[in-house]
Amino acid sequence: MNLTTFTQKAANFHVLGIKVTQNGKLTAQWESDYECRRNIYSATKSFTSCAVGFAIQEGLLALDEKLTDAFPNDLPGNLNENLKKATVRDLLTMCLGQERPALMGEQRPVYEEDDWVKMSLAIPFCYEPGTHFVYNNVGPYLAGVLVQRRSGCDLVSYLTPRLFSHLGIKRPTWETDPLGNTFGAGGLFLTLTELHKFGLFYLNKGNWNGKQLLNEKWMEESTRQQVDAPYGYLFWRGEYNSYRADGKYSQLSIILPDQNAVVSVVSECRRSEELLRVLYDDVIAQL
Repeated sequence: MNLTTFTQKAANFHVLGIKVTQNGKLTAQWESDYECRRNIYSATKSFTSCAVGFAIQEGLLALDEKLTDAFPNDLPGNLNENLKKATVRDLLTMCLGQERPALMGEQRPVYEEDDWVKMSLAIPFCYEPGTHFVYNNVGPYLAGVLVQRRSGCDLVSYLTPRLFSHLGIKRPTWETDPLGNTFGAGGLFLTLTELHKFGLFYLNKGNWNGKQLLNEKWMEESTRQQVDAPYGYLFWRGEYNSYRADGKYSQLSIILPDQNAVVSVVSECRRSEELLRVLYDDVIAQL
C-alpha cells in the first residue's frame, strides 16, 4: 500500500501514526512521533463493549436485564416509566433515554458528587429507551460498573486474563471515578500497536492465535447497526461496511471485514470528520 498521499496530508491533521493490516500482513505503517501510550478517549467504549461480551459469555449479566434490577440500591426516589423500561442493552446503544450527555470530559473534574452511579441514574430519563440517539457517557460508564460489580474486580483486572494478556498488552492505565470504579466510557491509555491489535481481534471475530476467546455471535451482534443511527454496541458504523472504535482527536481502529483489513490511527486532530474522510479516500479505497 502506498501512503504517500495520506502522509502528505497527515501533518495538517496532526496524525501521530497509522498502521494498516490486510490478509494477516502489516501492509503499511507510518509515524510522525515515537510510539507511546496515549489516551484513546472514547475508543475506550469499545473495550467496555468487549468486557460486556465476556460477562455475558460467563453468565454474569444479560442484555435484557432491567436497570432497576441491575442497580437496585442506586435508584432515585421517584422512578419514572422510562427508567423502569431501561435495560443493559440500552446502556450500549446511546439510546438510554436521557436528554443531555453527562460524565463528559469537561464535566467530570467539576462534579461535587462522588457517587457517579447514583448521580447518573438520577438524571431524568426523558425519552423511552431505544427511541432517541444522544451521545452520552452514562451508558458505557454504568455498563462498565456493572461488569465490575458482577465480576468483583476492576475492568483492567477483568480484561487482563481474558483479552489483554492474549494480545500481548501489559496492564494498562485506565481512568477511574472518585470511588475507584474504572471509567468505562473513556480514559484508557494504549499505544497505536495495542489499539491495532484490538481491531485485529475483532476482525478475527474473537479468535486469537487459533483460540476462540469471545463468542463469534457476540462479535457480530455488537458491531452491527442496532438503532436508528450508525451505531452498534459502543462501536460506530461507517463506509465500506466498516465499524470502528473511535475516540476524541481521532483515536481510531477501523475494522473492514469485506477487505479483511484493519486501519488504526492515533492523532491529535481537531477535525475528526475530515480526517476520517481522508482515510476513506486515500487509504481504505486502496484496499
